[in-house]
Amino acid sequence: MSPNILIVRLSAVGDAVHGLPVLCALRDSFPRASLTWVVEERAAAVVRGHTALDRLITVPRGWLRKPLAVLRLRRELRRVRPEIALDLQGLTKSAMVAWLSGAGLRIGFARPEGRELSRVLNNRLITTSTTHVVDRYLELLGPLGIARPSVRFDLPRHAEDEATVARFIRERGLGSGFAVVNPGAGWPSKRWPVERFAAVARHLGQRRHLPTVVAWGGKEEWAMADRIITTSAGTAQMAPQTSLGELAELARRAKLFVSADTGPLHIAAAVDTPCVGLFGPMPAERNGPYGAKHIALQNARLEGSSRSRRNASDDTMRAISVEEVCWACNQILDREMPGRPAEILTPPVRFPSATAA
Repeated sequence: MSPNILIVRLSAVGDAVHGLPVLCALRDSFPRASLTWVVEERAAAVVRGHTALDRLITVPRGWLRKPLAVLRLRRELRRVRPEIALDLQGLTKSAMVAWLSGAGLRIGFARPEGRELSRVLNNRLITTSTTHVVDRYLELLGPLGIARPSVRFDLPRHAEDEATVARFIRERGLGSGFAVVNPGAGWPSKRWPVERFAAVARHLGQRRHLPTVVAWGGKEEWAMADRIITTSAGTAQMAPQTSLGELAELARRAKLFVSADTGPLHIAAAVDTPCVGLFGPMPAERNGPYGAKHIALQNARLEGSSRSRRNASDDTMRAISVEEVCWACNQILDREMPGRPAEILTPPVRFPSATAA
């Protein structure tokens, strides 16, 4: 069987990463299939060049409100002529891509994951029974005869990204190991206070003899990173400005990655770097770093719509203490770096990160 299959996951970066196991499972089950992915330009870097992918179609943000962009996309999709479309996003804009493609079978989510007009535009609706978003995406493969596939991300690698990061590590003398902290997040309500990240860096440097590299993207996050570094007592240093591919390579070489719920956290988990994920507005058991080697911390959460969670205060993030994060870092480092003594801290209440059922 060699079906022509379209995957639609337009945004965001972390969600595109979460969709990669669907791509891998399709390639494993249908080695001769033609696999196409439609994604918005900002998240395209985590999909572009994937070994399982035949074709990548990018669209600008807000494309559905631009008639010329809609017509251009429709023409490109009709040249592809997919027989099957998988809507991983469950929104009007993603289901519209599947509908515009002309695919006869358009698989999407039933309520509540299927939102807006997606349940009208898709014609095979799946009610999910799993919790983590990765597992929910994989449930959409059920109508294609794919059940409980192994989970692989196989995030694309590029030689130029590897060379850039290797040079940075060599020039900064980080060859014996380092941690990465990422203070940014798309929603202010998802951000952990920068002074607490600095305290974690001091703990890692002074107690674990592990330097910290602070990742950032854009001017606002650069300022956050600078504040961490200036209050870290010399234990932290600035990462260079990185593309998503370079960030993946930096994370791949780190012994530990500490971050709130944002794309870089999920990139780090996808390249198999042990992660400590910090969660507030969104449930950690659904959105945490995927895999058994990670720890997701959450002491409070919000209910309600994405809009209300986005516009909330950072109180749920402030519920996570420095001591809890240091404890989680110690748990991972003791497992990954045996023989180094750890400071004894009281284990916090936490959600273990999800694994495939």
